[in-house]
Order: sequence, then structure tokens, then C-alpha cells
Amino acid sequence: MQDRLLCAADTALRTLFATPRAAKPSPANGLEEAELSAAEKKLSAAYMRVNHVGEVCAQALYTAQAMVTKDEQLREHLLVAAQEEMDHLAWTHQRLQALGDRTSLLNPLWFAGAFLIGTVAAKVSDRASLGFVEETENQVSAHLQSHLERLPQHDAPSLAVVAQMKDDEERHAQAAIDAGAIPVPPPAKALMKVAAKVMTTTAHYI
Repeated sequence: MQDRLLCAADTALRTLFATPRAAKPSPANGLEEAELSAAEKKLSAAYMRVNHVGEVCAQALYTAQAMVTKDEQLREHLLVAAQEEMDHLAWTHQRLQALGDRTSLLNPLWFAGAFLIGTVAAKVSDRASLGFVEETENQVSAHLQSHLERLPQHDAPSLAVVAQMKDDEERHAQAAIDAGAIPVPPPAKALMKVAAKVMTTTAHYI
């Protein structure tokens, strides 16, 4: 457990204070930057900041669950998913830099909240933990679909990143189901949606 705590602390520091490094090239690579108006650039950056916050939370969630579970196979599964989410973290960070904007000032708060929720879910049971992953990924996928519809349609690099992220999140949700996830109870699902709404609305600006 001490080793797992140290790994969790390392992940937190790297997620919040280091420049994220992707294992896979960004889908935006090779795509020409569009001529965006000031308002369009601000809008694209706001959505990418929201998506970056989502990936900060994903790191916290998967790290907490991997720390708690006693199933080594599940732990490995969670760590692999976390690495893929690290790609997303790096891609959204790169897009924010390209758009001349910043990440959320509240990232430490988002990370702490997601880590706490992930720990609690994992303490219930591995299947409940996986159910939380499934529901989270489904909600994230829905948000990403809305971003695909609202982003400036000539901002090809941002659209490419969001589209690939959506595909990956859907795959993670299915992987959780295949691993034995049990559905999140309706009250908890509703609470998750409210919390996600607060987070995405706040991160849009701060």
C-alpha cells in the first residue's frame, strides 16, 4: 500500500504540475491551424480547457481505483486506461497552448474531488468501481459529442482531438462492462450529472 500511495502521489504531481507527455501522437498533428476569430479561438479554448479538466479527473479516478483494488489484473487494466487518458491530457494541453490559452486554475480541486470519489467507489467493490468508470466515460462521451457540434467547424485540429477522445472513452466504457461493471444506481447517476455540470460550467471560464 505504501508503494501504491507513492505512485498515486507521483501521478498527482505529474498531472498537476508537469507538462504531460503522450505515448501516441496527437490527432491534431499535421492539420493546418484555421484562421479563427478572437471569439472562435476563445470558444475553442474554453472547450479544450473543459476537456483537459476531464482528463485531470480521469487520472485521479483511475489512480485512486488502482490504488485501492486488490485484484492485480484489474489494477493493470486501470493503469493501462490511465495511460491512454494521459495521452488525452497531453493532447488537450497542446491544443490550449496552440490556442494561446491556459488550463483550469482549479485543477488541484478537480483532481482531489475525483480522487476521493474514485477511492470511495473502489472501497465498495471492484464491480461498483467499474460501474462508476462506465458511467463516467458515458457522460464524458456525451459531453465530447456536444463539443463536436459546438466547436468552430473549421477548427480541424481541435475537432480531430475531440473525435479521437470520444472514441477512446466509449471503448473504455465498454471495457468496464466487459470486466464486470454493475450499473450505477439512479440517484448516484443523477448526482454525477449535477457534479459534472458544475465542473464543466466552471472550467469553461476558470
